[in-house]
Amino acid sequence: MTYLLALDQGTSSSRSIVFDGQGQVVAQAQKELPQIFPRPGWVEHDPMEIWHGQLATAREALEKARLQASDIRAIGITNQRETTVLWNRKTGKPIHHAIVWQDRRGEPVCARLREEGHGPLIQSRTGLLIDSYFSATKIQWLLDHVPDARAQAERGELAFGTIDSWLLWQLTGGTLHATDVTNASRTMLFDVHRNAWDDELLALLNVPRPLMPQVLPSSAQYGVTESSLLGAPVLIGGVAGDQQSALFGQACFRQGMAKNTYGTGCFMLMHTGGKFQTSTNGLLTTSAAQITSRTEFAIEGSVFVGGAVVQWLRDGLQAIKGSSEVQALAERVPDSGGVMMVPAFTGLGAPYWKPDARGTITGLSRGTTIAHIARAALESIAYQSAALLLAMSRDAVAAGAAPVSELRVDGGACVNDLLMQFQADLLGIPVVRPAVTETTALGAAYLAGLASGVFKGTDELAALWQSERRFLPALDTARAAELMQRWEHAVRQATLE
Repeated sequence: MTYLLALDQGTSSSRSIVFDGQGQVVAQAQKELPQIFPRPGWVEHDPMEIWHGQLATAREALEKARLQASDIRAIGITNQRETTVLWNRKTGKPIHHAIVWQDRRGEPVCARLREEGHGPLIQSRTGLLIDSYFSATKIQWLLDHVPDARAQAERGELAFGTIDSWLLWQLTGGTLHATDVTNASRTMLFDVHRNAWDDELLALLNVPRPLMPQVLPSSAQYGVTESSLLGAPVLIGGVAGDQQSALFGQACFRQGMAKNTYGTGCFMLMHTGGKFQTSTNGLLTTSAAQITSRTEFAIEGSVFVGGAVVQWLRDGLQAIKGSSEVQALAERVPDSGGVMMVPAFTGLGAPYWKPDARGTITGLSRGTTIAHIARAALESIAYQSAALLLAMSRDAVAAGAAPVSELRVDGGACVNDLLMQFQADLLGIPVVRPAVTETTALGAAYLAGLASGVFKGTDELAALWQSERRFLPALDTARAAELMQRWEHAVRQATLE
């Protein structure tokens, strides 16, 4: 038997999954990652906790699978994107907590960049809109606020990395400072046309060039793990940011294929092939996972708070004891009773890009119960995702392509049948859940499998993909349009100054 190990380092947990040569889950292990909130709008992680937790889950997954490291053909890494770590090259120690993708502290710098008119340059080179979501302003903040950091960076003593780079460094005993094109494309410092760091953008953001990692294709022979970590050296053959990895794991290899991942946030990507397509509807252009040096692109929309709204119901409102209880609570009522929730806890992402928006619950009455609020919370995930797909379809039509005809779904919340049906109802197209929903980790395993010769090409991977259930729209299109209008009205209320 052939086995692949995927390391899936996410925002709320670190996981490791062992897959067999058919892409089936053999064993997995997971460890929750504590969130650090130093101030409102700031979100951090402890990089050492990320590393130790990820290593522990890898060892546990191998143990559960009753496998040795020597049984693993290759490791694939997938990770929360944009989250930023700076560490000392000599000691391997981080100089500060990691600044998480949700963090908003870079917004003043972004506002200045917008005011100075740098938006068109940044979008044309990187495919991104100016936002503190991306790594560039996080790097700048660390260099400007950690004592002596900028001087150390100029001397080449520090390394920057997104979480994949941090794990690669640790796994290889500090011998490899690298990333892949998908993670690099989320920094706001990377020219996605040339697959290279952009010196003009580095200068604009005041980021020293010596900080930056080497950039490789998503499927490549990165190096091998230090033998003491897992018991034997293992090839690292795949790296991709979580959303591009999920697109790959969903076998969306052709132009026009789309997927949505329902995780802490929601992330929708539509493959555009080798075509760099600039969105006119508030979406981003990003690098898709690349198995050669040939560029591949996707249009992406990001919802900052997706499944995290269920965590808020659990931890903030204490309406439920566990996230798995939310569907049963929401099903106590036939609908939300007119309640609309806009969970803009850290602003609104695509297609709105309103960093100052804050969460609202509207439409409350004396008859409103916690079940109505729970249902509105679940529905908010579908509304935000529907807004993304409608924007994506407008972009596709403008480019002369057909609108998206089906949506492949994955991520923790896609197991919620109520949510998936409501999503299909709003979109008016089938929502397809795969047999293997761990598509983020699966994508990393596939990339590693290609680099190590387990798989011959993407046609073989496409043949492995299977659906578990298709949710067909059951709502009148006029009613769906009316609900989307109500949602847009609620968004406007959340973004009033």
